[in-house]
Amino acid sequence: MNFPFFIARRYLFSKKSTNAINVISAISVLGVAVATTALVVTLSVFNGFSDLVASLFTAFDPQLQITPTEGKTAPADDPVLTDIRNLPQVEVATECVEDQALAVYKGQQAMVTVKGVDDNFDQLTHIRRILLPDDGDFQLHAADMQYGILGVRLAEQLGTGYRFDEPLQIYAPRREGQLDMSDPADGFTQDELYSPGVLFSVMQSKYDKNYILTSIGFARRIFDQQGMISSLELRLKPGSDFDRTKAQIKQMAGSSYRVLDRYEQQDETFRIMKIEKLIAYIFLTFILMVACFNIIGSLSMLIIDKRDDVMTLRNLGATDRQITQVFLFEGRMISAIGAVIGIVLGLLLCWIQQTFGVIALGRSQGSFIVDAYPVSVHPEDVAVIFITVLAVGFLAVWYPVRYFSKRLLE
Repeated sequence: MNFPFFIARRYLFSKKSTNAINVISAISVLGVAVATTALVVTLSVFNGFSDLVASLFTAFDPQLQITPTEGKTAPADDPVLTDIRNLPQVEVATECVEDQALAVYKGQQAMVTVKGVDDNFDQLTHIRRILLPDDGDFQLHAADMQYGILGVRLAEQLGTGYRFDEPLQIYAPRREGQLDMSDPADGFTQDELYSPGVLFSVMQSKYDKNYILTSIGFARRIFDQQGMISSLELRLKPGSDFDRTKAQIKQMAGSSYRVLDRYEQQDETFRIMKIEKLIAYIFLTFILMVACFNIIGSLSMLIIDKRDDVMTLRNLGATDRQITQVFLFEGRMISAIGAVIGIVLGLLLCWIQQTFGVIALGRSQGSFIVDAYPVSVHPEDVAVIFITVLAVGFLAVWYPVRYFSKRLLE
């Protein structure tokens, strides 16, 4: 057995001549454990919110979205897009035309994003899961009548309800020609959308407050984009290797198109959440450093208490380096024990929150998307926390131990 480690272990668990040293050592372990628990719980809550947002986006966003790198639209019959559609891994391919417009209903106005899609959009995404009411049907048109499915918050803003009794007027700027200031209305293309009797609710303001789903024919007509698409959206066959297929599509698309998965489609949202998680990790690490100062106090008192033992060890042949390592190991063991206790306690608290939802988001049930704080434990976070605690504990005691040991051994 390693000699310095053996002596350090005896010192950690043996009774000291001064009882205060045992108390300070226990406080040191407790401080590290509390800081570690805070890291585990906080990062797991951030993971929970990130996973929750990802699960909500998947009801509306496709697995893969292909958009032009230059301009808003690309030819629908581009050979590159045709080859991508024909890949054996692709199960559903949907053409989309998306742009900004003005919606008017009974005097109420709102700037909206009109997204025109193919009839197979319900096969591409889980749109049927987020329709209101639950028994509503997904329809984009019937004969020559064009339907518009509004986000639930947009419907509230315009006052349409689930089924609007008058056509929804859509205005889009003309792409060509000059604006006649004597007749500003001539600078817009106007058309009507009718209610299919359903709304959608993604529970994300970006969609629920701004989007209208309709047929791609209507969108092409009002935005004057005949034969064009703003994106090609794909769903792969079950069992396909997603990463390999995405890499293959990116190679086929070259520099002309961007190939985005669900996370990349919402890159800004997830980047903000990652930054918030990183900042929380940094701040809690600083708190951990403060907690580790208790270890310095504990070790300094231990060094003084064991002055006679140090002399005995030197007489028995222990080198100054080995004696210094004894106290370094002591500090590392305190950090390691605190880290293990903190991780176990943090995982226990996360399990309790996941199972019972002890800490609620609001006083009344149903006020938020979920009733309790979501928690998701990622193994890589636990590993990073454990390494962080050990590293901070080691750095915190390295210089003080070397300084006090050198003074003691002079």
